[in-house]
Amino acid sequence: MTTTVLKNISEIRRFFHRNEDPVYFISATNFNLLGLDEWVKNFKYICYIDCYGGKHPNVFCPSEQPHAEFQSIEDINNYLLQHKEVIDYIKRRGGKPKFVFLMFDEETERLSKELGADVWFPKAKLRQSMDNKIETVRIGNKAGVPSVPNTLAEVKSYEDLRKTCEKAGIGHDLVLQSAYGDSGHTTFFIKSEEDFRRHEHEIVGEGEIKIMKRIDCRGSAIEACATSQGTIVGPLMTELVGFKDLTPYRGGWCGNEILATAFPPKVRQQARDMTFKFGEQLRKEGYRGYFELDFLIDKKTGDLWLGELNPRITGCSSMTNHAAFAHADAPLFLFHLLEFSRKKFKLDVDELNSRWANPDMIDSWSQMVIKHTADTVDICTEAPETGIYKMLEDGRVVYDRFDYHRRAVESENEAFFLRILQPGDYRYEGADIGILVTRGRSMTKAFQLNDRAAKWIHGIKQSVAGKPLPVAAAGPALAEPAFKIM
Repeated sequence: MTTTVLKNISEIRRFFHRNEDPVYFISATNFNLLGLDEWVKNFKYICYIDCYGGKHPNVFCPSEQPHAEFQSIEDINNYLLQHKEVIDYIKRRGGKPKFVFLMFDEETERLSKELGADVWFPKAKLRQSMDNKIETVRIGNKAGVPSVPNTLAEVKSYEDLRKTCEKAGIGHDLVLQSAYGDSGHTTFFIKSEEDFRRHEHEIVGEGEIKIMKRIDCRGSAIEACATSQGTIVGPLMTELVGFKDLTPYRGGWCGNEILATAFPPKVRQQARDMTFKFGEQLRKEGYRGYFELDFLIDKKTGDLWLGELNPRITGCSSMTNHAAFAHADAPLFLFHLLEFSRKKFKLDVDELNSRWANPDMIDSWSQMVIKHTADTVDICTEAPETGIYKMLEDGRVVYDRFDYHRRAVESENEAFFLRILQPGDYRYEGADIGILVTRGRSMTKAFQLNDRAAKWIHGIKQSVAGKPLPVAAAGPALAEPAFKIM
């Protein structure tokens, strides 16, 4: 019996169009892999939050059951995998289930095995080790992809930090990052002893810390997929970071833009080359599949530095997988699924990467993650629902119609909004209200929020209302979650 080998994009697309085994993306929401269900037959989303009010045909949300307070996305997924309605849903649909996640741990793997499912990602243990920001520096060094001038050391005191930096020759205007965590919560800007004292409890005793020279830089993101045929590289995207209209966290990610001209051609090509080299090193380390790199671009010199590795899909995956090249060829995540399907395929990765580097393969979009930025806590009574919104000539934002396709957005005066905050939820500083996706840019050429973006943000926030908490409910019990859900 001969084994068929998929030899081109057309055959790969047909393979997934005729897929019989159920594939499930299990997460808090379906945001990260928005639209993948239209590329892969039998692809379904199992979510904790129903962003669509039951109107999305491929999203399954079980009823709320008592559970311990969630500390992570992994906790949410493990809750879902033990939910009777989820178990019944998976068994009822039959087949040999395949699971993909944004985040998972060894408990998730155990629960998946109990359900007879394969997890189509590298092992949690490997992902965890790769997710270590210290390890990222080491892998980058092996691949010839340099990080911002840095040193890796345990920090015992401010005086100890100064000595370490003098020895490394990186000065005393610093950015410190602990090994794990969301950059909005675990990145510390230290220029003085006063700065250090403010964050001392989050630095001392945390083991090896990445200590970087602070540079005036611009953030960017790029996603790729390490396959048996080589590393396939997506487009370089801008990052929205720390905008006070969107997030209360200094240094906190709050969106992306994808457009062909955001960076000079030389920077785009250098980022692609570095990502390819990093991916090839990941393959040597035993990792395969989807990953994302953050690059920092020095505003003064134009130098490109490795920021961090996310060994998974991310908050910008929906941007990558909806770009023009994805519609012309296939979404990047399809190659991840192909890699784990064990189906033999043969691709000219160099030719594909060259084609995807063409500016004509990129159309202009932006996404903004809108959080509650005020230092207040109340209960949400109204929140804008998922769908298409319009901006009127006077700048007001109004709901137009329900849709779950972002491509339904026809002009820069329309936007797709995905609701996260639900009526009845607590609204606290840092709570996610939702994600707004528009055509065109949300930033100026100087990388500040543009007027149009500010109007969109204001319009969405104006549609959210809340009521005061009952007196007994206020207090430490409502501390914000220390994790983001996307």
